[in-house]
Amino acid sequence: MRLVGPSGEQVGVVRVEDALRLAEEAGLDLVEVAPDARPPVCKLMDYGKFKYESAMKARDARRNQANTQLKEIQFRPKIDQHDYATKMGHIERFLKGGDKVKCIVRFRGREQSRPELGIRLLQRVAEEMDELGTVESHPRQDGRNMVMVLAPTRKKAEVKSDQRRRREEARANRRAEKHAGKARNAPVASSGEQA
Repeated sequence: MRLVGPSGEQVGVVRVEDALRLAEEAGLDLVEVAPDARPPVCKLMDYGKFKYESAMKARDARRNQANTQLKEIQFRPKIDQHDYATKMGHIERFLKGGDKVKCIVRFRGREQSRPELGIRLLQRVAEEMDELGTVESHPRQDGRNMVMVLAPTRKKAEVKSDQRRRREEARANRRAEKHAGKARNAPVASSGEQA
């Protein structure tokens, strides 16, 4: 078998008995890493440590994985300014959080004969959210609804890592303030007191 040392150096082609003896002397495990190769490749390593490190890498990968969701916001063609501002606040929050937003304009009755109102409204939304997101699918009529999808400019993984970094900084600042407060409140012996 071809043997690889604990730090990745090539030992060479050795017999199985010799490889087992080397592993025993080093206090490591002999692990077959490429059984299909000719000759098979084995490595000297601490198998428990290897399994632990691979589990930690998998956990970190899962933590950093981000699931982008599709959030929906519904409008009416004749929306009041305050309602519009509230919905724009929701869209802004969703885009900053790294989620996609599906904007829907619902038409009722005779409003269906005026699709330009919906197009104008959705274009206004897209213009106001230009900094936070891009139009993924342009406004299109879908029965009684007109639909447009906005995608965030920042990826959700970036947003999550920023949030985690800010949380850790805030925690460190709180700890520093707590320790500084204890140092200020510590009793100080005056120069006039006798020991």
